[in-house]
Amino acid sequence: MAQALLEGTKLRLVFEAGIDDEGKPILKAKTFSNVTKAATADQLSQAAQAIAGLCNDQLNKIERNDSSEIIG
Repeated sequence: MAQALLEGTKLRLVFEAGIDDEGKPILKAKTFSNVTKAATADQLSQAAQAIAGLCNDQLNKIERNDSSEIIG
């Protein structure tokens, strides 16, 4: 039976940096590596909101990117 071993977690924040000529939002992302694997969704949300408070652009989306090694 194969197993998935969590190797790493990244926190990606997507900001809305304006609107282009066609009226579509311009999105910019910032990724933070070495996030603790045990972080909960609430903890990541709080961290993202705190970081967003220090930025000029409006926070559009918060993503958690986990990577796993499959052994089997």
